Amino acid sequence: MTVAVVGGGAVGLSTALALARRNASVTVFERDTLGSGASGRAAGLCYDAFADDVDAAVAADALARYRDMDLFEPQPYVWVARDESDATAVREQITQMQNNGVGVETLTSAELGDRYPALDTSGIEVAGLARDAGVLDPDKVVATLAEQAREAGATIETGTPVSLDSPATVETADETRPFDAVVVAAGPQTKPLVADVGVSLALKAYRAQALVTDPVDATLPSFYDATREFYWRPKGNALLVGDGAHEVDPTDWNPDADAEFVTRSLDRVEQTSALTPACDRAWAGLCTATPDGAPLAGQVADGLWVATGWQGHGLMRAPAMGNYLAADVLSRPNPLSEHLPDRVDPTRFDGSEEFAALDDPTRDWDA
Repeated sequence: MTVAVVGGGAVGLSTALALARRNASVTVFERDTLGSGASGRAAGLCYDAFADDVDAAVAADALARYRDMDLFEPQPYVWVARDESDATAVREQITQMQNNGVGVETLTSAELGDRYPALDTSGIEVAGLARDAGVLDPDKVVATLAEQAREAGATIETGTPVSLDSPATVETADETRPFDAVVVAAGPQTKPLVADVGVSLALKAYRAQALVTDPVDATLPSFYDATREFYWRPKGNALLVGDGAHEVDPTDWNPDADAEFVTRSLDRVEQTSALTPACDRAWAGLCTATPDGAPLAGQVADGLWVATGWQGHGLMRAPAMGNYLAADVLSRPNPLSEHLPDRVDPTRFDGSEEFAALDDPTRDWDA
């Protein structure tokens, strides 16, 4: 079976790898360099701390695959709440996670401070600790997936923008090439690509920002403050910090971080710890959102599949979802197929839905 994968990020490359290992003849088309979109600008957090059983199963599958590829670096993940409504939600989440078999526990502010003395735990009502979480190096993830896909027989063409001449026909600047199937995993560009063949997606783009500090002298976990709505993760001997997002036109956006974001983020680190770091570098990236916060991953037309709308979790879920998509394209069994199809079915919306990209109350900006 001949399959084209449009998009050379973590999801596209994971799908190509899984297809090639199932003996499909795979060609990846990337309009720029591999990982030049959302994957290369991701924070790299990776955890299974989801209250929903399906989300937890996908995350556990992805973490296991990243461990097998030696890409997963263990790093505890802590999330905290500072007011009673947020604290109640965190306690309920932890109970649901434990019911799903996720390795999490509840900590008081005192217990959290004992574990991480550099944290200022004053005002924290409750904290959750995910023991099995970790971090990823996005560049290493992309490079490893590409290398393994090539070794499995996939062809990867970079600097090759494409359009769709039909649901299963890819058009480059030089030729028109028919395939048995096409998988479009091109982030926000997925929507205009499939629109050319009459497919409408309920998808919006938002811009998220991050920075890396100068080196800090402290032992800290990956950290998310649900009340102040910001996060960090250790990155080498520094911190990668991010917060918030806003909806943008994916054809006209600024990849540089805003000065106000840098100032606000450093202030929040100072408010939450004994640290006063400076900014080493900062950037912005595009993420995609759907009306219900779940991705669009599946068949949308005869011979055409999409994989987008990750709500900031694309890198984290990539190897699990790539394997699921490959099985779906080739009509093969997959353990996730018992629960995922209805959840991620891209045809569950008709594409005309009006929604705000950032309305999902369960969103995380940290993956």
